Amino acid sequence: MIPLSPRLIFPLVVSTCLMPLTTALSAEPYTPKPGSAEREALMNALREPVKAELKREVIFKVSRLKVLGQWAFLAGEPLKSDGSPMDYTGTIHEEALREGAFDGGIFALLHLTHGQWVTVRYVIGATDVPYVDWPEETGAPKAIFE
Repeated sequence: MIPLSPRLIFPLVVSTCLMPLTTALSAEPYTPKPGSAEREALMNALREPVKAELKREVIFKVSRLKVLGQWAFLAGEPLKSDGSPMDYTGTIHEEALREGAFDGGIFALLHLTHGQWVTVRYVIGATDVPYVDWPEETGAPKAIFE
């Protein structure tokens, strides 16, 4: 029998413990249920960079959320913490909104890294399809974007 070093065992234990079983075994994209720990972890991972960009508290109205393996894709809308429409006054998006070059939506790509969801890319207010190249650029599965 070959002895295993703790360095080899620990990452396996951590990722197995922290990654939901459905994520580890799913062969098809799925949507985590509202209120689930996995969905909450995804929203929190996205909330931090968006909150920093907008300089205000944010929640998300999710229109699409797909997870496959260690990748997740979200399409939705940032909202104020009370669920009302986001006020972009004083943000980097104010001018684009005023000029009609802003749609208010958000697209995000997240990756499960060391048992934690991390935001890889996100775009707020795009008037086109900003994620078209994300699978090739990041290695994310195309199935989560379809």
